[in-house]
Amino acid sequence: MGKTFKKLLSLCLILSMAVSLAACGSKSNNSGQGTDGGTTTAPTDGGSTGAIDTSKHEVIKFVVLGNKPTNGRLEAMMTELNKKLTEKVNAELELYYVEWADWQTQYNLLLASGDSTIDLIGTATDWLDAWPNSKKGAFLELTDDMLKTYAPQTYASVSEDHWNMCKYDGKIYLIPEDNYKQWTNHGFMYRGDWAKQFGLTNGVNSFADLGKYFQGIKDNYPDVIPWDAAASGQAFGSQLAGGYFQSNTQTLFLDGLEVPVFFGASKDDPFTLVSPYMEGQEYIDFAKMMKQWGDAGYWREDVLNYTGDTREEFYAGQTGADQHHTQTYYTTVRPQMDTKQPGSDVQFFSFSEPSKNLVNLIITHGALAVGANSKHPERALMVYDLLRNDEEIYRLFNYGIEGTDYVVTDDGKLGRPEGYDDSTDALGTNYWYGRNDNLELDNETWYSGKADIFANYDSYAIDSPYSQLVFETDDIASYMANMSDVFASYVTAIAFGKAGDPEKAVADFRKAMKDAGYDEVYKVLQDQLTAYKEYLGK
Repeated sequence: MGKTFKKLLSLCLILSMAVSLAACGSKSNNSGQGTDGGTTTAPTDGGSTGAIDTSKHEVIKFVVLGNKPTNGRLEAMMTELNKKLTEKVNAELELYYVEWADWQTQYNLLLASGDSTIDLIGTATDWLDAWPNSKKGAFLELTDDMLKTYAPQTYASVSEDHWNMCKYDGKIYLIPEDNYKQWTNHGFMYRGDWAKQFGLTNGVNSFADLGKYFQGIKDNYPDVIPWDAAASGQAFGSQLAGGYFQSNTQTLFLDGLEVPVFFGASKDDPFTLVSPYMEGQEYIDFAKMMKQWGDAGYWREDVLNYTGDTREEFYAGQTGADQHHTQTYYTTVRPQMDTKQPGSDVQFFSFSEPSKNLVNLIITHGALAVGANSKHPERALMVYDLLRNDEEIYRLFNYGIEGTDYVVTDDGKLGRPEGYDDSTDALGTNYWYGRNDNLELDNETWYSGKADIFANYDSYAIDSPYSQLVFETDDIASYMANMSDVFASYVTAIAFGKAGDPEKAVADFRKAMKDAGYDEVYKVLQDQLTAYKEYLGK
C-alpha cells in the first residue's frame, strides 16, 4: 500500500469519525420516565413514539472498575435502589466488578468474550481502551433514536459537539461524562510536616525534591518505607516514566493506543510524533534515578510482586507517600490523613508543576458504553438515564442510604453520620461514567484548598489537541502486540530499578522495541496524525 493511499485512508477514517449529526434535530426536554401498568411513556420529539413496553422485569449487568466492598453497605443500597428502578422502569441493576488486581488484562478479556449478559460498561478513551474496544466490536452503536427514546435526559444534556467526540467511524459508541469537573493528573501525595523537617520548606516540587524527601524518611524514620508501592499488575511503570517526562519535557501524551510510548512533540507542535521512551536522554536519566532510588531502599525489595494496600499503610504512618491523582488527594487522602495522622499536612506534587505541562481532562475520561451483545440495550439505557439524571436515584447510587451512609448538612453539603469511616464504610459503586455536577453535593470533608489547586491548574492547562483523534491500528496490530509484550517486560522493571544497569536496560528496551516493529508503527501513526492536522485545518 503506497504512501499516498495510506494518507488518504487515514484521512478518510478521521473524517468519518468526525462527521457531525447532520440530521440531529431538536433535543428532547422530556424530564423522566415512569411506569404505568408495565409501560413507560416515551418522548415524542423525534424518537420512537408511544409507550415503551416494560412489562417484563429485566436485570441489567453493569461492568465497573474497582474492588467490591465487603462491608455490606453496597448490598443494602442496591436493595433500595432496585426497588426504585423496578418502580420506575421495571428493572434492577447488578454490578460486576473488574478488580484492581490485573485489571488491565481482565477488563479487555471480559469485553472480548462477547458475554451477552453484559449490558452497561464503564469505559474511558484515555485509560480503559474505549477506542480499541469500539473498533473490536465490544460496544453497541447508539443511534440518535435509541438515545432520544430510552435515555432522553442524557441525550438532551450532551451537546452536539460532545456527541461528535463520542463517535468512531461516524457512529456513537460512548456516552461522555461531560458535566463533571475533575482533575486526574497524577503525582505524589507526601507528608508536608516531614518535608519541612527534612529542609524542603517549599515542599516537593520536582523528582529531585522527591528523592530528598524519601532519603529524609530513610534517615529519620527507619521503620517507615519511603514509598511502599504495590507494583504487581498495576500501571506504575508507565505512570512513573510518564510523570518524569511530563515534569521534564513539553511532550503531550497520546491516549488510546495499545502501547503508551507515543507523544506529541509539544503544545506548539502537537502533530509531530515523538517518543521520549525511544529517543533522547530523558528515559536514560529516569532509569538511572530509579536505579539509585531502588538501591537506596526507597521501596521494598519485592516491589514487583507486592500486592498490599499501600494507601492504608499511608494512613497508618507506615509509608511516606502515595501515588495517584489530584482528585484522590483532595477528596480522600488529605481528609483521611487529617483525621488519622493529625498534623501530617499532606501535600500533592503534581507531575505537571515543574514544566507547567498539563492538558485539560477530555470528556471521555469517564464514559458509558452498552455491550455489543446486550439482550436488552433499551432497558439498560433507561436505567443509565436514571442513574445519571434522577436526583433520588443519583444520591442512592453515589452516596448510599440517607441517614446511614450520608446526611445532608444544614448548609446543603454532603455529610456523614457520626462514626462513619470512609476507609471502612465506603459504598464503592465507583460511578465514574456519568457523574453530574447538577446533582452533586459538595462534600463537607473535602480539603478546603481545592479551589486554589483548580485555579493553579487553570492558569496553565491547555485543551487537548487530540479530542477527536482515533488512530486506526488494524494494519499494525501485530507490531503493536509485539511492542506491548516488550513494554510489559521492561518498563516496570526499569521504573523500580530492577532491570540491572540502567543505560544498558534502556538500550536493550529500545532495540527490542525496534525489533518488534516500532519504526513501522511510528510511520503509520505519524501519517494519521498529519492527516488529522490537515482535517483540523492547522
